[in-house]
Amino acid sequence: MAEHLSAFYFTLMKTRIPSFLITLLVCLGFSQNAHPVTPAPDGGYPGGNTAEGDNALLSLTSGGYNTALGLRSLQKDTEGNFNTAIGAGALLVNNTAAENTATGAGALLSNAPGFASGGNGNTANGAFALVNNGTGSLNTAIGDRALFNDVSGSNNIALGDSAGFSVTTASHVICIGLAGANQSNSCFIGQIFGASAPGGVSVFINSSGRLSAPGSSRRFKEDIKPMERASEVIFALKPVTFCYKKELDPQGVLQFGLVAEDVEQVNPGLVVRDNEGKTYGVRYDQINTMLLNEFLKDHRKLHEQEATIAQLKKDFRANLAQLTAQLKEQAAQIQKVSAQLEASKTPPQVVSNR
Repeated sequence: MAEHLSAFYFTLMKTRIPSFLITLLVCLGFSQNAHPVTPAPDGGYPGGNTAEGDNALLSLTSGGYNTALGLRSLQKDTEGNFNTAIGAGALLVNNTAAENTATGAGALLSNAPGFASGGNGNTANGAFALVNNGTGSLNTAIGDRALFNDVSGSNNIALGDSAGFSVTTASHVICIGLAGANQSNSCFIGQIFGASAPGGVSVFINSSGRLSAPGSSRRFKEDIKPMERASEVIFALKPVTFCYKKELDPQGVLQFGLVAEDVEQVNPGLVVRDNEGKTYGVRYDQINTMLLNEFLKDHRKLHEQEATIAQLKKDFRANLAQLTAQLKEQAAQIQKVSAQLEASKTPPQVVSNR
């Protein structure tokens, strides 16, 4: 027994579990009063419970439909219901919290100690996943040390090795393949930034959180009409420079764009609203299309002007050639008249005085 616990202690020391948790596990491991839960005479356990392992479900009083497999799994549970703990130390200090599922050594180890409120409906799959969670509820952590430092955050989702590692008290955080950050209502996904793709379409998200990649094929559209002058509203837009507030961007990077409320006054169809109906963002993709329409209109005007200028040049050359021919003809006539006048002049006569 001592050799088994010493090996368990050595394994814990190689992890990133806080020292106070390691001490707790070691003290429990070397406790002289440790003994496994006693099954009923029929081989089962009362209340629909199942326990297998030293001190698994050791403290159970009235809790029901729990499953504990592994050394000290659900050891402190007294009244909790519908918990599943598989792995050494899984849900070790859980007392009254219910509907938790912990698979892996140390998973949800600190969940709901004593009679603390909260700590319900968590799912941890992986060694030491959600190991520090105390009162957070409805968290899902899949992966070794996933949501490792989450203490009281709720409704968080982490997928991957050490995913969500930086989350401590934040709620509604989604981390896939990244440590994330302790910022509520946020989503972090690894292997996207810096990964170039040769083609594809833009992805949009609406106020209900739905992702989509709208198609542009004619088969998806109806009531198609030329934009014509509808795009001229963009001339009333007021581009600005700005910085996001410090809580959103601590670095204060200079931004270029539009203010959604100003755009709404120009055309309400060019703004995006949140799930409360409040003005949230600008549909820059639509503005880009309107810019294209104005560019094409100007391009057509320029093309027409160039054609007009070309015709004017052609007409000017023709008129110039005609005028030049007329001038040459007039010059020839003048020269002919001049010659006739010269020939008709009377030669001078000498008068004798005698």
